[in-house]
Amino acid sequence: MIAPRSAAPEIPALLGADRTPEDRGLRRDRVRLLVSRPSGETHHRFDELPELLRRGDLLVVNQSATVPASLEAHAAFGNFRISVSTVYGPDLWLVEPRWGFGRPGPLPLESGDRLEAGGVPGRYVAPYPRIPRLGFFHADGDLAAAMGSVGAPIRYGYLARDYPLEEYQTVFGRIPGSAEMPSAARPFTARVVARLAAAGVGIAPVTLHAGVSSLEAGDAGPGAVPLYPEPFEVPTGTVDAIRSTRQRGGRVIAVGTTVVRALESATDGCGLRPARGFTRLYLSSDRPSRTVDGLLTGFHEATSTHLALLSSVTGTGRVRRSYRVAVDSGYLGHEFGDSHLILLR
Repeated sequence: MIAPRSAAPEIPALLGADRTPEDRGLRRDRVRLLVSRPSGETHHRFDELPELLRRGDLLVVNQSATVPASLEAHAAFGNFRISVSTVYGPDLWLVEPRWGFGRPGPLPLESGDRLEAGGVPGRYVAPYPRIPRLGFFHADGDLAAAMGSVGAPIRYGYLARDYPLEEYQTVFGRIPGSAEMPSAARPFTARVVARLAAAGVGIAPVTLHAGVSSLEAGDAGPGAVPLYPEPFEVPTGTVDAIRSTRQRGGRVIAVGTTVVRALESATDGCGLRPARGFTRLYLSSDRPSRTVDGLLTGFHEATSTHLALLSSVTGTGRVRRSYRVAVDSGYLGHEFGDSHLILLR
């Protein structure tokens, strides 16, 4: 997902985590947790989350599981890699051809070129409109099966080494489909989930299969770049749980920006409704969130769409304030970094 860089608030950049917490000597649930309230920021560890929430609160989580979406590929000009993003029809996939894990494209591919990805032959159909690093690939075979047999997790050049797929899964992942991990939920463990239940905090699922984020794209400039559609579903049970939570005076807290986008995509003039389909909704301070009372997320690139979405939840002033605190206090960004809990009340 990529969007207008200019809509993100002006904030300082954080250091990025180049290793998993486990490689840094921490349990998953012992990463740092910055809590942002209207009154200011406080510092915690993630496993303190059950004590930081209230009985009757509801966490809404993304149950999409990460797939091994990076494949070795070959075309007439040589070898490269393909990050498989989103399926849009029978054997039609949106992909990101890359020179390597740390080397983005675009590559010299033209419409009609033959190539092979993960051993599956196919045809490069066309670049995605106004996103030249992404394109459509028509596979002459089962690309999902190829990912399952020879695929690797998508990673970027800031990571110090490769990690197996299990390091990119969350405890809530049930439905395979995300090209990149819904990383806000990575610090959750069975131990934390059990303590949340004992504390009277509910958990309800949605699904949004995240495509490639193409992190390097933020360096290209401030011009507007379109979002591409990602599949989502907000089930009836989750809608009912959110309504019940609000009736009791509890707070609805999204775990990840993907959850906010799914909920907002299921909201119309009459409120939240069960829904499924594709969303390309872009949220910012100009299009504020109407569905959540808080957001549990990670720390993201200063130019990313995630920060514009944070502004849609809490306003640009609080985003700037909290990121200044995070930078001054040495919090780590990216998918294996620290966590950020934003509470509106």
